[in-house]
Amino acid sequence: MLNGHKMTCPKCGESITELRIPYMEYVSMDIAERNEFKEKCADKDQLKNLSTTYRMYKYSKWYKELNSQRC
Repeated sequence: MLNGHKMTCPKCGESITELRIPYMEYVSMDIAERNEFKEKCADKDQLKNLSTTYRMYKYSKWYKELNSQRC
């Protein structure tokens, strides 16, 4: 994923989504909380609520160069 911070999957071409949970929140969970979170992610409806569009591409070199050309 770090290869240029792509917005789409290089294999299937689908839009990349990520979980909407801060890293520090996840690492502070105990085993029971992580298992509960994992079960929520296994449910399609709940997974949609836990997901967001991939946004790290905004930090990529190509994105910054594109925006600098527009200004």
